[in-house]
Amino acid sequence: MNFSCLLFDLGGVVVDWDGIDPLLELTRHRITPDAARRFWLESESVKKFSAGRCGPDEFARGCIGELGLSLAPKEFIELFKSWDRGSLPGAHDMLRALGSKYRLACLSNTNALHWRMHREHGLVELFRDCFPSFEIGLGKPDPAAFRYVIDHLQLAPETIIYFDDNPECVHAAAGCGMIARQTVGVDAVKNALKEFGVAV
Repeated sequence: MNFSCLLFDLGGVVVDWDGIDPLLELTRHRITPDAARRFWLESESVKKFSAGRCGPDEFARGCIGELGLSLAPKEFIELFKSWDRGSLPGAHDMLRALGSKYRLACLSNTNALHWRMHREHGLVELFRDCFPSFEIGLGKPDPAAFRYVIDHLQLAPETIIYFDDNPECVHAAAGCGMIARQTVGVDAVKNALKEFGVAV
């Protein structure tokens, strides 16, 4: 099939991000694993921070309150930063190989702290187009985030293949006309690409 762009989420797809197990530990399992996963999509504090509408301290205080934690904001921020462990093994090689043949872009719910780390690890430069939520002011799974990307790429949505680990985001992307696949990790992306005749 013909496609014009490969669009990637970062955390859970090409970045080793674990915000689930740490939340279970911090809350002493008062929440379920799925509730911990959805926290990063639904929390008002996370949404504000990811959209660039508040700073780290306000974000941390909000999360501490929402989760009922007994932590200082600075302590929460240091933990939060540590949950992003850099690119997954094989991610850079895969993206370099794909980038030599296809247009690559990323759409990620992220923040200035983690984005700086992605730059330092050489991940950002592997994408031709980058749409971090804190810069565009929109986060997934809000359909407006996907429409923003479509408008700025100036491509027909059906020519964009999107990869994300969260089903809510996959459904939202598909609802905007993109070809969307749920993929957790590098191998899952490679397997999904085979469907489109792309070998990495």
